[in-house]
Parts: sequence; C-alpha cells; structure tokens
Amino acid sequence: MLRTSFFALAITTLLSACSIQPVSAPAQVNYSPNQSAVISFGSCLRQWADQPIWQAIAAQQSEAFIFAGDNVYTDVGPYLKQRVPQRIQQAYRDLALGVEFGVFLDSAEKSGTGVYATWDDHDYGVNDGGEEYPFKSQSKQYFSEFFQLNPADIGDSAQTGVYHTAYIKAAGLRVQMILLDTRSYRSALLRDDDRSVCAPTGIVANNNEQATVLGEAQWQWLAGELQKPADVRLLVSSIQVLPSEHCFEKWANFPRERERLLALLKSSGANGLILLSGDRHLAEISRLQTNDMYPLYEITSSGLNSALGEQSPAAQEVNSLRIRKHNILVDNFGTVKIERKSSGTVLALQIRDKQGKVVQQERVPLAALK
Repeated sequence: MLRTSFFALAITTLLSACSIQPVSAPAQVNYSPNQSAVISFGSCLRQWADQPIWQAIAAQQSEAFIFAGDNVYTDVGPYLKQRVPQRIQQAYRDLALGVEFGVFLDSAEKSGTGVYATWDDHDYGVNDGGEEYPFKSQSKQYFSEFFQLNPADIGDSAQTGVYHTAYIKAAGLRVQMILLDTRSYRSALLRDDDRSVCAPTGIVANNNEQATVLGEAQWQWLAGELQKPADVRLLVSSIQVLPSEHCFEKWANFPRERERLLALLKSSGANGLILLSGDRHLAEISRLQTNDMYPLYEITSSGLNSALGEQSPAAQEVNSLRIRKHNILVDNFGTVKIERKSSGTVLALQIRDKQGKVVQQERVPLAALK
C-alpha cells in the first residue's frame, strides 16, 4: 500500500509539472504578423529504454505535445510476467519515473507546453487489441490517472473509451485537436490462414457491414466535433488512415469504415484538417487528392525511441500516397509548424529526427485546406 502511494505521488508530482490538460476553452492570444507556433507529436515509446529524443522535443517549445498511441508498452518483455491489468499501471509508473521524461515535463511547464494523448494497442493492453479486450475499463482508469483526465469526460462512459477533443490557441489561431480511440470499439481483425496472402501478418480486409473502427457513438460524436469552429484541425488516429497497401494495422483493413471517414470529412465541410498517426515504427507524409475535397495530408510519426532502422525491410514498403520516395526509419517525432505572415498562413508538416533536425517537410498553405 505504501509503495503504491509512493508511485501515485511520484506520478502526480511529475505530471502536474507539465500542465497536462483536459478539454478546456482556449486561452486568448493576440495575433501579430509574422507569428509562428509549433505543435509536436509522437508515438511508440519504450518506457524502459533510453529516451534522448525528449531533449529535441523540449527544444521546440511547442504549444502542445500529443502522444499519438503506444505511449508505453504493457505487453512485452518483463511485463508479460506481471499480472494483468496491473502491469499497465506499472508501465505508466516506469515512464513517469524516467529521468529523461521528467526533464521534458519540467521543460514543458516552463515553456507552457500542454500534453495530450490517445492510445493504441500496446498501452491499451494487448497487441492488435480491440473491443474484445476484457480489461478496457481498468486500462482507461490508468490512462486517465496518468494524463490527468476525468474518465467521465472522455469516451462514451466512465468505463469505456478515451476519445475527446481539446483546443489551444497557436499563433493566434484556434486549433482543434480531435483525439480518436481506435481500440475500445474496433471489431476483430481478419487474418488469412495463409500469411503469404498479405505477408507477414495475413491481415485481410474486413468487409462485414457491422464491422467498425470507432463504434456508432464515437462516429456521432466525431460528426458533431467537425461542425465546431476552428482554424486548424488535427485529427489524431493511432493507426494510419490514408496508406492502404501495407499488411499491418490501418483503417484500410476496414474498407467501409475508411470510406465512411473520408465521406464524413468531405460532407462536414470541416476546414483546415490534417491527419496525425503513429503505430508503424516509421515516419512518412501521405496525401490523398480527390476531385470533390481539398487534399488530405497525413503525417505518420513513429517511434520516439523504437523506429525499425534503416536496414529494415520496411525501407522497401510501398505507399502510393507517400509524398516523398522514401519513408523515415530512424527515431523521430512530428511537428506541425504554423507560420503566419502577411502573405498568408502556411502549415509546415515536418518529420524530425532525435536531434530535432527536419528530415522531411511539406509546406501546405492553410487557404488550400478549405
């Protein structure tokens, strides 16, 4: 009991230092010409390993940092020997007590960086997990405690779901961060017995009309959020939305749901929207151009300290929507830099390595996203 209280106190102390925020009204910021601001994000953090990337993230002095999922790993290595679901809480404790993460939190407090999050499968509790996971309510409780969120304010009940929206002011613009939950309600993946059908996982498309990624309540919530006013919208999905050719987790494993999402984004008329995703242990920027909507851009950033490495077979992975020829296979984080000038506002979509160097970038006029 005393040991649990000690860890709880440590987590509270560390996290209160970084202004981790629930949904709140945006602060008032006066705009002046030639103003800029940065929003950073990343995913896939092995909490037991070295985390030098936090220094580069802190140096951005971002308005916000978004954990896009796999914020800790609860189902690998020594954690497999621990009780479920308590090992989820232990993983968060281990992250909270990490020196490099603690330094980042201290820097975040000083720079006014808010910290936001959704989850993916490994912090949810099980690899490739979905609605069938039996400890989802306990996992939500641990998530809520760590990120200082009221369980009743996220998802569709105090027991289920972590989707929510937050707003900030950045460079004088109202930025809406829509954080999806692609785990709590997601139907089962379909796999072919012959893994070579889609190597190495065997995952094939689930075309069942009842299959879902978000669940109906979250779909209705998302439709409502897209109607709310904002200048820039960051739609955070832990799994990739646009890429469809690889054989790992992605929205395209549920083709009806992917089409529903694209149709909703179009019909909503929501302006200024950029997709953020993680999960893949690689980074890339994708773009989908259609005739009846502005171009959709997606920045995938993964992993913070767990990228596949430049010798990985993923170097040959096909993504016909990728803007650049090659993906990024070194540790990385993503940034959306808002640049406001008299000539107009530009969103610089950036992938940065662990030193903070921009290794890929796409500059998108905000006026083109409407």
